[in-house]
Amino acid sequence: MSSFPSDIEIAQRADIKHILRIAEKLHIHEDQIELYGRYKAKLSLSLQKERPTGKLILVTALSPTKYGEGKTTMTIGLSDGLNHIGKKAVAVLREPSLGPVFGVKGGAAGGGYSQVIPMEDINLHFTGDFAAIEKANNLLSALIDNNIQNKQFSLQIDPRTVVWKRVMDMNDRSLRQILIGLGGKANGMIREDGFNITPASEVMAILCLSRDMADLKERLGNIYVAQTFDGKPVYARDLKAVGAMAVLLKDAIKPNLVQTLEGNPAILHGGPFASIAQGTNTVIATKTGLSLADYVVTEAGFGADLGAEKFMHIKCVMSGLKPDAAVVVATVRALKHHGGASKDNLSAPDPETVKKGFGNLAKHIENVQKLGIQPVVAINAFPTDTQEEYGIIVQMCAEKGVRAVVSTAFAEGGKGSANLAAAVIESIENGKNHFQPLYALTDSIEHKIFTIATQIYGADGVDYSTKAKSQLNQISKLGYQHLPVCMVKTPASLSDDEKKIGRPEGFRITVREFEFAGGAGFVIPLLGDVMRMPGLPPIPSAEHIDIDEEGRVTGLF
Repeated sequence: MSSFPSDIEIAQRADIKHILRIAEKLHIHEDQIELYGRYKAKLSLSLQKERPTGKLILVTALSPTKYGEGKTTMTIGLSDGLNHIGKKAVAVLREPSLGPVFGVKGGAAGGGYSQVIPMEDINLHFTGDFAAIEKANNLLSALIDNNIQNKQFSLQIDPRTVVWKRVMDMNDRSLRQILIGLGGKANGMIREDGFNITPASEVMAILCLSRDMADLKERLGNIYVAQTFDGKPVYARDLKAVGAMAVLLKDAIKPNLVQTLEGNPAILHGGPFASIAQGTNTVIATKTGLSLADYVVTEAGFGADLGAEKFMHIKCVMSGLKPDAAVVVATVRALKHHGGASKDNLSAPDPETVKKGFGNLAKHIENVQKLGIQPVVAINAFPTDTQEEYGIIVQMCAEKGVRAVVSTAFAEGGKGSANLAAAVIESIENGKNHFQPLYALTDSIEHKIFTIATQIYGADGVDYSTKAKSQLNQISKLGYQHLPVCMVKTPASLSDDEKKIGRPEGFRITVREFEFAGGAGFVIPLLGDVMRMPGLPPIPSAEHIDIDEEGRVTGLF
């Protein structure tokens, strides 16, 4: 028997349709679409209604493992499943970052027979959104250093206080901390600087939270970059950077239309990481989808402790969106991992370890419930799973009042998620889901952090480094107390220690420092040693990616 084809082989064999045919399914007129070749396009901002009527379905997951849980695969599969049972649905997703594509994680276009296509384009430069964000970010960096150099029009920026970093969409640990301005006075002032990865840029966060161009420009102007020598804050608007940055983003602000393998519409837009940013696609894309379809299936990065929490407290609170249903993705092998199984034993039948690892899934279920939503658990099927293991998960979920459904979308596409789609529709129609934030914006920053740490992570309390305590005073002086918090921590654990798998108890978290995203509109507490510029693994995926003389790409997955 032949082996199961790779993701890229499946994608390259697909019967891909012209993007205008996909647009027709959503009743989009050709005047409201800008073609980027035959298979991808930009959508007009006019398609976004202020109060769309579609139903919003959030897909989240348990704490991820390095073996992959297939959250994007399940998101696409659920959208195809809804269309399979006769519903008008669209998947609204983030765009992949080149860092993970060439690093260890691989692409982010789904997998198996549950993918968005054209897969190669989506995983590479796509429509140039990331490049535009990168250029807008780095233009501001250039303007900062130019102002420091130019004494005639100087804002008197203290170079020691510059917090704005350059970005690049690649994993390159060597750029985390650098010296710039070397080589003489003509090359600028010598100072410390560094690079973040593009998905960690505040410009990315701003793009994803903006309602329109006017809102985008206002947010860009509110970017905090440094202090003057006499302690006054300096913002991007002070450097007169807003107009030029907005011009660079004039096309990036428009959502991108592509298709699933089954020819159903999918909108991809924005791509912040959930461990270091808010981890959701753009408000514009989500509202566009809700304006065009009856159901929108979207995802938030990593587990419910990161992406889903930020989706609710940041994206929903800022935009007025409310999820009508939620899905928590789990796999048998992830439960085995959280139950203590070794990598070599994840494929062996082990019902007892599945039971032990269920605590992690249970906490994520509880997290979604605390936010007012009764989730459905999607079990992403793997060939090595057993019916006994499925039965354990279904039973243990039922004991928490939650329905669990096995999805075979990876192998069967929309047909494999038809039962999951029906369960989600039932969850929406029972009328019991009512999103409720866990904290008010008027609460103190410390209270917001404490609430997330104790209610979502399960921590006993919060500690602050000396630096973080000092920065709390700066947060107050800048007037940021009313903002939500965007926690930065490891996705591998509910705690801030990636080694604490399962459902850890009896732990505290430590805020080591803060960053301020005045333009995006949130305060960023940094926990543990999470890096905003990842590094490549010893054997990066880039070593296996190639292209032949006919332009056929191999090695993407």
